[in-house]
Amino acid sequence: MIRVVATGTFDILHPGHLWYLKESAQLGDELYVIIARDANIRHKPRPVIPEEQRRCMVEALRPVAKAILGDLTDMYRPIRELNPDIITLGCNQHFNPEILERTLEKQGMQTKVVRISAFTNSPFTSSRDIVQEVIRRSDAMKRHIEPGDHSSGCDE
Repeated sequence: MIRVVATGTFDILHPGHLWYLKESAQLGDELYVIIARDANIRHKPRPVIPEEQRRCMVEALRPVAKAILGDLTDMYRPIRELNPDIITLGCNQHFNPEILERTLEKQGMQTKVVRISAFTNSPFTSSRDIVQEVIRRSDAMKRHIEPGDHSSGCDE
C-alpha cells in the first residue's frame, strides 16, 4: 500500500487544488492531506475559511482518503505519524524538494518528495486571484449603483 501525503492551506477551493489532489492521489493507493493551521500561516494573508471548515471541505473531495489539521508546534509530527511513501508539493509551495527529503531522512523517514505541476486549464487557480477578482467585481458593481439607490429590486 503506497501512502501519499499532500499539504496546503486550501483556502477557497478551486480547480488548482483539485488538480493537485488528483495528481497526488494517482501516485499511490491512499491520499492523506495535512491542512495548515490558521496560527501557522505566516507567508500569506490569513485564510478566509476557518481551518476546520477547510479540513472538512478537503476531506469531502473524492481523491482524499482523510484530511487532518497540521500540528501547531511541529510541522513534521503528522508526517511522522502518517509515515508516507510520498509527499507531494503544489506548484507554488515554498519547499525545496531535495532539502525536504534530506530533512525527512534525518528524522528516520525514507519519503520521496514530488512536485506537482501547475494546473493551467482555468483562469482562477489561486485563492489570491479569486479574492482579487471578487474585489474587482465588487468595486465595479459599486460604481454602477447610483448614490442613494439602495432599492432591493422588489415591488414594495
